[in-house]
Amino acid sequence: MKKVVIYSDGACSGNPGPGGWGAILRYGEHELELSGGERDTTNNRMELLGVIRGMESLKEPCEIEIYTDSQYITNAINKGWLKSWKARGWRRKDGELKNIELWQRLDELLAEHKTKFFWVKGHAENPYNNRCDALAVRQRDIFAGR
Repeated sequence: MKKVVIYSDGACSGNPGPGGWGAILRYGEHELELSGGERDTTNNRMELLGVIRGMESLKEPCEIEIYTDSQYITNAINKGWLKSWKARGWRRKDGELKNIELWQRLDELLAEHKTKFFWVKGHAENPYNNRCDALAVRQRDIFAGR
């Protein structure tokens, strides 16, 4: 099974507002940068799409280390929130779960790959996280018409 590292980040101007996501995939000496965005979105959607689009770009099941500055995502996976939401019919303990379709897609992708999620501090000294942030901000600015 191939071992891949994915870094991802999202950015949004306003919440909701124009947003972007960025992902960097690393496999051995190879790197692939991905990015995209939406005109009217939220930061959490962009964070999720960075992870999802990175995972979707893989052509076969892989062992993946995923690095994100989104504690929402890392906690959802590492603390079992995602499994609880799914068991409750895609609802949080205290009500509505937003971005259900994205959480469901992530759940599908998690079933295809062996994954570990790691939180990294945003806007700090991690060059890959900073590059993902730059990709996301560039897309956000494009969708904002800047």
